[in-house]
Amino acid sequence: MVHTTVESRIKGTMTKLRLQKFLFSFEQIPSLLYLLKWILICVILGGIVGSVSAFFLLSLEWATSWRESHLWIIALLPIGGFIIGLSYHLYGNSVVKGNNLLLEELHSPKKIIPFRMAPLVLFGTVLTHFFGGSAGREGTAVQIGGAIADRFTKILNLSKRDRQIVLIAGISAGFASVFGTPIAGAIFALEVLILGRIRLDAIVPSFMAAVLADYFCRLWGISHTQYTISNVADMTAINLLWCLLAGIIFGLVAMLFSKSTHFWTHLFGKIIKYSPLRPAIGGVVLALAIYFMGTTKYIGLGIPTIVDAFQVNLNSYDFIFKLLFTSFTLGAGFKGGEVTPLFFIGAALGNVLIWFIPLPMGLLAGMGFVAVFAGATNTPIACTIMGIELFGIESGVFIGLACCTAYLFSGHSGVYSSQIIGSPKHNLFLREKGLPLSSVKNKRSKK
Repeated sequence: MVHTTVESRIKGTMTKLRLQKFLFSFEQIPSLLYLLKWILICVILGGIVGSVSAFFLLSLEWATSWRESHLWIIALLPIGGFIIGLSYHLYGNSVVKGNNLLLEELHSPKKIIPFRMAPLVLFGTVLTHFFGGSAGREGTAVQIGGAIADRFTKILNLSKRDRQIVLIAGISAGFASVFGTPIAGAIFALEVLILGRIRLDAIVPSFMAAVLADYFCRLWGISHTQYTISNVADMTAINLLWCLLAGIIFGLVAMLFSKSTHFWTHLFGKIIKYSPLRPAIGGVVLALAIYFMGTTKYIGLGIPTIVDAFQVNLNSYDFIFKLLFTSFTLGAGFKGGEVTPLFFIGAALGNVLIWFIPLPMGLLAGMGFVAVFAGATNTPIACTIMGIELFGIESGVFIGLACCTAYLFSGHSGVYSSQIIGSPKHNLFLREKGLPLSSVKNKRSKK
């Protein structure tokens, strides 16, 4: 009897193994199982991140509206800065690196990202905008997405490879839902990890998470700003050359923004040792600058100015003031992203280039909108896709050329210092391959 039972078990096991071998002889079967697994994960992840992004966007809208109706609150910017600095000093030392922490965990996984990253950065960003700092929202959304996504690592006991994939999905979900550009969000998460490389093994989860997060965000009634390029230049050799010139300028300004942000961060860290005082003192400088300039044009997201850049002449200095305000705000320790300010800088710069580049104003503003972003984040493909999603395929060639040229001319710099150089932008810099952007300066100084 016992012998019969053992024999039947062995036969059952053998039958099961033969069935598995037969099924997995078709490579589509593992792919189907992989797809089903990530559909389930991404539906939950997209629903949570999209909903949190909706709450975040509504909070920013309220903070901006309240501030603009009560401008006296800007005088309290130092207090707001101290609150942000103190909250990170007491509770956020492990997550203060923000987006760079996500990149480091993707390159060299060490430990689960503390969930406190999400509420801390959301609170800090809303407070920054409420009191009048100049910052964006992408960094916040990406950190929220990453912190939420890493919960799945612990809950589902994911492998190292699957953990990297779920983090990528979280990044794409946060980016896509906050800007309403799911395709660009998916590509951004795949492209931002390593300079010059795209990680295609995570492409399906990245796209699913981005699309679903954007869908769930819109379900809450969130609408995104619409931009229009009303006139696209003819596709002629001379116009394409003008486009390349504009791309070079956009790339150089992107590099200036990245270096400025790192400069202020280093300066505040060197001079002021007690971290909560950095945004407090930075807040004093910002509040005084806003008061003496007599305008709030360069604080917050600056979306009204971005919209104007496509249709009316702006001041020649708008882009540089926004660059200074944002790099100083972030360098001082206030929270928020860089991307929307980069949109402002690029669109305002493109608006000014009409003085000597004979291309339509709206087209130049749209090119700058995404090209400065491409140069500062080293993501030319994602930014090209974003331009097409926002402005339409008609301007796609000009957008693509501007983004790729800006990427090339921004050099080995960027707002994310933990980006790894996978493919150097020129053969002269092959010795920098494999280095994080933060180590490039030291490497060159040792030549």
